[in-house]
Amino acid sequence: MITKAELINTLKDMPEKFSIDELMDKLLLLQKIEIGREQSKKGEVYSTQEAKEMLKQWLK
Repeated sequence: MITKAELINTLKDMPEKFSIDELMDKLLLLQKIEIGREQSKKGEVYSTQEAKEMLKQWLK
């Protein structure tokens, strides 16, 4: 989850004028990064070799 402080910092980093779509894109990116961090803390990660094997299967 994103915190209020992160949201405020994100808004401060945005230009004076921006679209809702630009803000949503930025917030979605922050959320996905946070999800990745949580997964990493829980050990829900793949080794480089495992990722390469998965890619081979997907790209057949």
